Amino acid sequence: MRHTHGSIEVVCGSMFSGKTDELIRRLVRATIAKQKVQVFKPAIDIRYAVEKVASHTGSTFDAIPVEKAADIRSKIDKDTTVVGLDEAQFFDSEVVAIAQELAARGVRVIAAGLDMDFRGEPFGSMPVLMSEAEVVLKLHAICMVCGDDA
Repeated sequence: MRHTHGSIEVVCGSMFSGKTDELIRRLVRATIAKQKVQVFKPAIDIRYAVEKVASHTGSTFDAIPVEKAADIRSKIDKDTTVVGLDEAQFFDSEVVAIAQELAARGVRVIAAGLDMDFRGEPFGSMPVLMSEAEVVLKLHAICMVCGDDA
């Protein structure tokens, strides 16, 4: 099944805010809707599993590790309708052009990643992805001391 139009969605926020859980939730819903889903992650992310995205709560989803964003072009199947990108801040700047190309082809692109680095400055290509996105969801972690947004 093809979408009638493509889109770019970004799920961003700080560490421990639930970005990967939200990405996985959206991917599972697409799978339930019988859409062809492929997920890509930077090869440097080996924290939990090499070929899975994993949240801190233990949720996982199969993923294809890539060395650079351009590798996505050769690994994507023609019938894929939903593409997930985890840890999007670690992809090189080519990820923006790839997300735009996929959306123009009718693919729903969902990118999750940190919007800011440890200095509080925009991180990697996330600001550009956010500006290109039709939908941006910014999540917040919770402070374990006071219970407010961290």
